[in-house]
Amino acid sequence: MELWFTEYQTSSLGITCKTKKTYHTEKTEYQNLAVIDTEQFGRMLLLDGIIQTTIEDEFVYHEMISHIPLFTHKNPKKALVIGGGDGGSIREIIKHPSIEKAVLCEIDGRVIEVSKQYLPEISCALENEKVEVVVGDGIKYVKEHKNEFDVIMIDSTDPIGPAEGLFAIDFYKSVYEALKEDGIFVAQTESPFFNKDLISRVFKDVKSLFPIARLYTCAIPTYPTGYWCFTMGSKKYDPLETDIDSIPDIDTKYYCPKIHKAAFMLPKFVKNLLK
Repeated sequence: MELWFTEYQTSSLGITCKTKKTYHTEKTEYQNLAVIDTEQFGRMLLLDGIIQTTIEDEFVYHEMISHIPLFTHKNPKKALVIGGGDGGSIREIIKHPSIEKAVLCEIDGRVIEVSKQYLPEISCALENEKVEVVVGDGIKYVKEHKNEFDVIMIDSTDPIGPAEGLFAIDFYKSVYEALKEDGIFVAQTESPFFNKDLISRVFKDVKSLFPIARLYTCAIPTYPTGYWCFTMGSKKYDPLETDIDSIPDIDTKYYCPKIHKAAFMLPKFVKNLLK
């Protein structure tokens, strides 16, 4: 008997994967958590039936949310990830020699523990000596840490449930205050095809707070429409002015110096969302 998993991305569209095995299911304090094995994408982390990451394509998301801001900043020493309990963003952050400390603040501790057990390729850096893992509310955490971080990444789930407050302007104000005078923040901001209103609102909010606001995109097969975007707010450094010839070679599969600039070259329909 064949078993298939379907994530219903809208009321009329979904992505379906043939599954080989279910490794884990549980109801945590915050959400339904599962890890399954699929033929096409390998092991897959699900929260409330929504794909969060897979062994096959996770590198795209984690590299793009991490290396764009880290190489835009001139000398990042301390970074914070809000969400991202699978550990993928942390794994990419500590590839940068300048990083002295990387903090992960994840509200659901079970995501961290299950990822360590079933997704070791992604969570492998969570035990690194430079990493501090905090199980707690990211909104509260940034309010309590002002002028502390060089780079902050909002590696959140979709804007529903526990992550809803991570897409609000009050939260972005707290993020601004948690950054140093030349700090940068990046948030995942969904699909330009499905989430037009959200992207327009978030970009407007970020632009009202930060001197430099940019949006960039990449291709992630298992995310809705396969086309994803990130919104950046920077106090000083413009990613479009990054000297890509000075970017060192690091261990990546998607990100490279030319991608650093190319990711900001937006199709007209995406540009129109930012007006």
